[in-house]
Amino acid sequence: QKAFGAEQVFFYPPDEQGRTMHIHLHINGSTLMISDFYPEHGMAAVKPQGFTMQLHLGSDDIDAWWQRAIDAGCQEVMPLQVMFWGDRWGNMRDPFGVEWAMNAPVKAA
Repeated sequence: QKAFGAEQVFFYPPDEQGRTMHIHLHINGSTLMISDFYPEHGMAAVKPQGFTMQLHLGSDDIDAWWQRAIDAGCQEVMPLQVMFWGDRWGNMRDPFGVEWAMNAPVKAA
């Protein structure tokens, strides 16, 4: 919530080890469903590689989204910049090691 403005829609209470089987979130009008790893059920923990989540922000203020995530503890991996496809894009790593990318159209002058 602090980094990406997520709104919690539903969640299963954590188990005795503090793991959550299912959390349903809304971020910027989109649905995201996440869970912890459960090795005993074939969901072994794996280290995230590359950016694994991407937020397409449409006409929202990408700078405000970016700064909120940085202020919440995310670390910049590649700064926001205008890319060859014409949008602003950058990626960051959250405190759990998951890399997030953000993309938004360049604002008209």
